[in-house]
Amino acid sequence: MTQALLGVGLAALVALIAHRARTLSTSGAVAAFAVGAIVFGAAGWRGAAVLFAFFIPSALLSRRGERGAPRSGWQVLANGGVAACCALLATRFGAAASAALAGAFAAASADTWGTEIGTRAGQTPVSILSFRPVAVGRSGGITLLGSLATIGGALCVALVAAGAGVAPLLGVATGGIAGAFLDSLLGASLQGLRYCPACDRECETLRHECGGATQLRRGLSWMENDAVNFAATLCGAIVAALAVR
Repeated sequence: MTQALLGVGLAALVALIAHRARTLSTSGAVAAFAVGAIVFGAAGWRGAAVLFAFFIPSALLSRRGERGAPRSGWQVLANGGVAACCALLATRFGAAASAALAGAFAAASADTWGTEIGTRAGQTPVSILSFRPVAVGRSGGITLLGSLATIGGALCVALVAAGAGVAPLLGVATGGIAGAFLDSLLGASLQGLRYCPACDRECETLRHECGGATQLRRGLSWMENDAVNFAATLCGAIVAALAVR
């Protein structure tokens, strides 16, 4: 009971600080509070350490990059929802679920590091499927520096998870890299690529930054970035859990 109450308090404090720093929107802060309270309350300080290994570097990278808009509630849940579920499962299923928690956060970390550093690398990204040049920031695009950053993001969480006794380093790192790899594959194939007739430009949102409606050119209309991130963290969780069995 004491651990759960402490977890709720810490989650509220972190969400409030992130909201005041404009890292999270109001809905993002609410979602972060829910994810944090579950992870802190169910997985204790070890789970909290893994969460912070993902959240703090990712928040700093997002703030320093051009994509500095506060994260929404859906974005938070897409990156942390699987880990929160794994934290609850860990109270019953032990090591495999704990590893899954770390693997989910490692995948989210790997994707964030790869995206934020890769888009500022000054290198021309290529599609992970065709290896043809694509626009900077386009889902499914990869660069050498971005790929190295992806590995670094996974290792950051894996090192903390191993140090805290949550899960083996190699399994968590492998899960994180596998999740980020799936993210890029989905981004280059099934994720919706849209077109703005008014601006004659491609984008990945229902409405372009000009405010105009867009048309689907490729992929699935419902497969947007949040759905891809959810799939990536689920992949990271599964791979990390299998690695400890």
